Amino acid sequence: MSSNTSYHHCSGALCKRSKENKDANMKSPKGIAGRIEARKLGKFRILAIVLGCLLLPIFFVGVIKLSLDPLAVLKLQLSLRTNIKIRVVEEDARFSNEPNHERTLIPIIVEEKEDNVLVTDAAIINLPIFNEEKESERAKFVSNSDKEEEITDIKSSIGNSNKEEQIVDIKSIIEDVEPHVAEEKEEPHDTMEGIREEESMESRSIIEDVEPHDVEEKEESHDTTEGDKLPKSKIVCDFSQRRSDTCVMNGDVRVLSQISTIILAGNPQLDTSRQNLWKVRPYARKWEQPVMEKIKELTLKGHIRPEESPKCSINHTVPAIVFSTGGFLGNFFHDFTDVLVPLFITSRQYNREVQFLVTNFNSRWIKKYQPILARLSHYEIINLDREKRVHCFPKAHAGLLSHKEFGIYARKSPNGHSMTDFRELLRESFSLSRKSVSFGTKKPRLVILYRKGSRTFMNKKEVVSMARRLGYKVILAGPEETRNLPRFARTVNSCDVMMGIHGAGLANMIFLPDNATLLQIVPWGGLGYACRHDFGDPASDMGIKYLEYDIKEEESSLIYQYPRDHPVFTDPLSIHKQGWNALWSVFLNRQNVNLDCRRFRGVLQEVLRSLR
Repeated sequence: MSSNTSYHHCSGALCKRSKENKDANMKSPKGIAGRIEARKLGKFRILAIVLGCLLLPIFFVGVIKLSLDPLAVLKLQLSLRTNIKIRVVEEDARFSNEPNHERTLIPIIVEEKEDNVLVTDAAIINLPIFNEEKESERAKFVSNSDKEEEITDIKSSIGNSNKEEQIVDIKSIIEDVEPHVAEEKEEPHDTMEGIREEESMESRSIIEDVEPHDVEEKEESHDTTEGDKLPKSKIVCDFSQRRSDTCVMNGDVRVLSQISTIILAGNPQLDTSRQNLWKVRPYARKWEQPVMEKIKELTLKGHIRPEESPKCSINHTVPAIVFSTGGFLGNFFHDFTDVLVPLFITSRQYNREVQFLVTNFNSRWIKKYQPILARLSHYEIINLDREKRVHCFPKAHAGLLSHKEFGIYARKSPNGHSMTDFRELLRESFSLSRKSVSFGTKKPRLVILYRKGSRTFMNKKEVVSMARRLGYKVILAGPEETRNLPRFARTVNSCDVMMGIHGAGLANMIFLPDNATLLQIVPWGGLGYACRHDFGDPASDMGIKYLEYDIKEEESSLIYQYPRDHPVFTDPLSIHKQGWNALWSVFLNRQNVNLDCRRFRGVLQEVLRSLR
């Protein structure tokens, strides 16, 4: 059966010839065949030995590498797919394995363009969330001290083989990848006028609004708040503050107003500082970038040889203070918090023996506040925008010291001046005779500030009638009444209580006597913190009692503009998240107040009892 199968396709002479050839081969000499087989076997043995020698080291290297690094296969696959260098990140087991420890996923994307094709691969790494309370236990990608962590560079099979190490602070990684986490922990400053501060700044404030301390105390014992202690021919700048940048120049100071430059003439060899050029915008709201861009920038140059400096046209014997009347000035709140209070902090130490130099000169503003400015300086204000002469001073301040919104930290202020001292200055400036509220008054005076346009009282007459029935002597004050500042300051000073809807006009509380009461009506929209920040917190520093009244939905004109299930009512903070413009448009610029007099009556009665 097998024979038929083998020769099934053979027939005739062809099969016969094949059989003869097979027989001939079987009759080959035995010795010759033996030598041929031996020769072939020798070649195979040599080839096998050579291949074995080549493969054996590779095999051992592979086995050892895999045993030492269990992720080698994964890394090699990733490397082959992306044709790039891959880093392996190993965590500190003592930190990441702590029980009940939160973790976050941070994607690390590796990209490389090759032949116009973008190849992307991602590795997800578990990292513990940074805990500020356990800052000493911070995890790092690499520790170069205990050898407990390392970064291993895997060579690409095709890519380059350069190795590099990188130490990354886990806190900065989390902040870069998820900045919103930090923002959620911050108070919502960005809501009202005067609070549009950006928390993420290029330089963090070293002196915070709580327990401040002087930066300059760490530098050669210089104190920027006490200029007379500065060494001669010296420039001391502080750019670390949250609200303003300031520089103090002591020596031969020359002001070149035409080119907005201030020069400190002196011997360059005596200058031990590395820096010789500074830039300052002298307005105390440095986080407001759009506004700051409109403030004229001053250039400060240090230790220019006197013979190379412009000659003095006018020599002054008193220090100079340079500031701007641009920005938000014209808004009563900003007039005080951005310039007048900071100017008091900076200049009061000189007891009026100081010269003011003003950029972005606002003549109307200067005229309005001339009574206050005259109490801070004996000298006529110099308009740097028009001045062409070179003015020389023994000392100059560029920029104003500013501590907080509408307030002063006495411990930071030169000679310990406080808001109490500032209010005393105002009483002198406007001849305000009443220093404190007299208790037991039968008919307390209540001044009601009302606005026109937005945030006004829709039922003003009803509110006034209710207050009068309770026993108040009511004084209504609108924009016309507040225009004459000296006269209105005396009106406010004669009152025991001031009330109004949140707005810049409430800054007139600065003229109230001690122990008076400020009653702020907070519009709808989650604005409580902002309102307290602008007026509630400053009130305590002024010796003024503070109350606030949060209106309900029914008391807001927004109920006529939006349905009750709109986020304006169900989730006001979602409007905040849309940015300042949205918040302003909805809650501040389009909202009026219809006070519920039955509900509000109790608040006025409480104030009345406190005065009696």
